[in-house]
Amino acid sequence: MREPKWRETGQDPDYRFSLANERTFLAWIRTALAILAGGVLLEEFSQHIGPHWIIVILAVVLGALATVLAVIAYVRWRANEIAMRNGKRLPLTIAVPLIAAVVLAVGAVLTVLIAVYRA
Repeated sequence: MREPKWRETGQDPDYRFSLANERTFLAWIRTALAILAGGVLLEEFSQHIGPHWIIVILAVVLGALATVLAVIAYVRWRANEIAMRNGKRLPLTIAVPLIAAVVLAVGAVLTVLIAVYRA
């Protein structure tokens, strides 16, 4: 695998920081996989919650969130590596509020569906 151009800039950071950045990337990927699994399980096992089309939409939203989160994880890992190499501040991320907002919305809709259709 060829080395990216950005690895030629700045100085190599302490390997402990690079490994911590990699562990953070893997945590974001695990989160994306868990959200994806939640979407699949929701679609597969939610026969008595509410209208099926709403469940499908929620499952698709969770799948899309997982996809976006995987991309954000890589972009964030790369941006952090570049910042560490160049002695700059670590960049902010949209991932945390995005995950919170989508999971909050999906959870609220599911709670309403369960309360209405299972009561």
